[in-house]
Amino acid sequence: MLKAFIVEDERLARDELKYLLMESGQIEIVGEADSLVYAVKDISILKPDLVFLDIDLDGDNGLDLAKQLLMLKPTPAIVFATAYDEYALQAFELNAIDYILKPFDEERIRQTLEKIIQMGKIGSEKITFSPSMKKASTDKIAVLVDERIILLENDSIIYLESFEGKCKFKTMTDEYIVSDSLVVFEKKLQPTQFMRVHRSFIVNLDHIVEIHPWFNSTYNLVLKDKSKIPVSRTYLKEFKLHVGF
Repeated sequence: MLKAFIVEDERLARDELKYLLMESGQIEIVGEADSLVYAVKDISILKPDLVFLDIDLDGDNGLDLAKQLLMLKPTPAIVFATAYDEYALQAFELNAIDYILKPFDEERIRQTLEKIIQMGKIGSEKITFSPSMKKASTDKIAVLVDERIILLENDSIIYLESFEGKCKFKTMTDEYIVSDSLVVFEKKLQPTQFMRVHRSFIVNLDHIVEIHPWFNSTYNLVLKDKSKIPVSRTYLKEFKLHVGF
């Protein structure tokens, strides 16, 4: 079981995150702190495998704490858990495993723990999910189209588009309009393969063939079917981190 330490100055947020982590059945909370001073002292003593770290700590900056943690031996893995999305690039420059935005939810925590699994060992143990948390992986998604349930292979989906309050699935051969919103399918698709790049678009990263600079420091994605999908400024940092440029 992994040992985790939570650094969060809001009591309710700290309790919520603690509850979600303990629900996994694979995380032991060995300590918590609401300030940088207490966190540095306790983490150096308790030596957790994993630290969940807020950015705004009652006047202190969680990024400063992360820099100090990198000097510890052994170095704990860091997950930023914060309400601010503008520090994501700096966080990943500090070798953070993940960057979680408030409000926390079980699905997002599950994705983070899955990422830890994919990375292999952290600290002294390799974690797996308990049956109550782990969701069966699948390479297909079920969509309801004209009272028919169609099973689409994930690899065949090029992109999803928000379409008049509905959602359009685009494949190399067909288009499917379904009544559910884009948000519904965003939660179902594998985050390692699909990514939200615009409020109206989710793309299959495997279908991107070119990335073209566009106005105002944004980009257009050229996909295998020749479609062009915009990357909005809201999602630009996360996209660049994900594809590595």
